[in-house]
This record gives sequence, C-alpha cells and structure tokens, in this order.
Amino acid sequence: MYEIMKAIIAPPVKLAFRPWVEGLENIPAEGPAILASNHLSFSDSIFLPVMLDRPVTFIAKAEYFTTPGVKGRLTAAFMKGVGQLPVDRDGGRTAGEAAIRSGIKVIENGGLFGIYPEGTRSPDGRLYRGKPGGLARVALATGAPVIPVAMIDTEKIQPPGRAMPKLMRPGIRIGKPLDFSRYQGMDNDRFVLRAVTDEVMYELMRLSGQEYVDMYATAAKRQLAEAAKAQKAAGAEKAAERAKAEKAAAAGGRTPEGH
Repeated sequence: MYEIMKAIIAPPVKLAFRPWVEGLENIPAEGPAILASNHLSFSDSIFLPVMLDRPVTFIAKAEYFTTPGVKGRLTAAFMKGVGQLPVDRDGGRTAGEAAIRSGIKVIENGGLFGIYPEGTRSPDGRLYRGKPGGLARVALATGAPVIPVAMIDTEKIQPPGRAMPKLMRPGIRIGKPLDFSRYQGMDNDRFVLRAVTDEVMYELMRLSGQEYVDMYATAAKRQLAEAAKAQKAAGAEKAAERAKAEKAAAAGGRTPEGH
C-alpha cells in the first residue's frame, strides 16, 4: 500500500513543488534509524517520505484516522497508505507509552521511524522545546542512531486558513546521525532524556536556521488561543459600548458625536 501511494503521490508533488534536499547520504541504505524532524506543517509528513527511497513510519494524531465523513475517510486512507501510525495525543501517559512501543517496533523491524520532538506543529514558524519522552526513550531503548531532519519553508505552502497550497519550493536538510550509545540503559533517567532531546533540538536549530523558543509548542498555542479569545472579548465589549452610546444619543435626539 505504501509503495502504491508513493507511486501516485510522489511524481505530482515533485513536479509541482520541486523540493530540494541536502544530506541524503546521511540516510542509511538499510537498517534502523530514527528521523527526528522539526514540525512546521501537515505536509512535512508528505515531503520527507516522497524524497526518500526508503519508507518512513511516523506517528500521527488519532483524529486523522477517526474524523467522520467523506473527507475524514479519505484522510484516514491516505494516512494509512503512507505508513502513519495513529496515537491519541489526549491519552496522557498511556498515549505516550503507545507511541514509544510503536517506535521501538519499527526500529526492531529494521525500519525508519519518524518523530517530531516538539510534539505538535509550530504555531509561528519558530523551533520549540523538544519533549523528552518518545524520541529519547526509543533511541536509548534500541540504540538506533538519531538523524536530525530540518524541514524548510513548508509552513509557507499552506498556512492555517489557506484552502489551496502555494506553489513554492520547500527544502529538507538532513544532518549527520547522532550516536547516544553512551547513555544506553539510562532511558528512565529524566536528566539523560532531557540531555538527549536538547542535543537533537540544537542540531535541528542549526540545520533549520529557526529561532529557538525555550518553551513547549503546546504551551505557546495555548497562550495564542487565550490572547485571541481576550482580543475577541475586548472587541465585543467595545462594540457593545458603541451600540449603547448610539442608542443613548438617538434617544436624546443627538448623534453619538453630540451634534
């Protein structure tokens, strides 16, 4: 199914967007590896597999597989076809453990496991703090090399709210494999997990050129949502005050400006 989907998708994607790639030689021709990527757009999970010869298995939020309707079924079929594994991100620790087990299984089968250490898409194109769970634990449990992958400009192709993608060239910059064998057997040490994750994030910052923000992207999204909500409430309050003033002015036979 993966090869069929890739045969259908890859030619038009390459023709329309002409993605550029640096560092393909850092992807092993065979054997397991973890591809740790920054996350700018939904299309990250399309452009990277399209440009690699080997299949890549990513974990993806469960909503992509469970949304009802025709569009939902098509999305689910597409995600399954390109080798994505569903994970319920709202499932707390259970969901995290499921993602880790999925990653370990892919590695044990000799495959390429793709993961986004930020845990979610960047809300503003900046690079956010990596979560010290899945990536580091899979790497330390399996001994597989971690290959940093920087997606470039993918967020500009189809930003939130844009129905049709913009035709432009995204980029992929692949770094040299990182070896964390020195931490083997220490996958329950939170300080080690943090150190491994931070080392990967530093490489992603260097490869991508993104500004680094020392907070989680989920927290940044929450702040933005709260700010937008506050701004909307302030606008509604101002409109209500304006309407009240106009009503009072009309009742007094005057315009709101007092004429």
